[in-house]
Amino acid sequence: MSIDNSRHIPSMDAWLAEAKAAPDAGKVGMYLTHNGVVRETAKAQVRRGEADTKPVCGMVFSYDEEKVAAAIEATRALDGIYYVRVWLNQGQLEVGDDIMYVLIGGDIRPHVVDGLQFLVEKIKTECVTETELY
Repeated sequence: MSIDNSRHIPSMDAWLAEAKAAPDAGKVGMYLTHNGVVRETAKAQVRRGEADTKPVCGMVFSYDEEKVAAAIEATRALDGIYYVRVWLNQGQLEVGDDIMYVLIGGDIRPHVVDGLQFLVEKIKTECVTETELY
């Protein structure tokens, strides 16, 4: 259960192969992935419905590694969650660039869906800084 600090975009096939070889793999009945990307629609428009927003041309993205590690541990402690892996990009990103990858493995669908929602929300609200560029 870890943060992948490499600058290389991860392979979900490789991550799933590693997850399926992990010690708790026999307890896992479902894996879910999340791939966040930079979009051209401003957060103010999609989140708050503001109509007069300029198109986004990029983003400056950073994260606090200790907070992300704590979020991963909190997710791992949820009922039925047996595998968690996170990769976060950093620096100046362009529209279409990957922001993050998350892989969650757990026993049953409700636990895995809840775990993914919990972790992505925690990362987005407590661990990262996103500055949209116009």
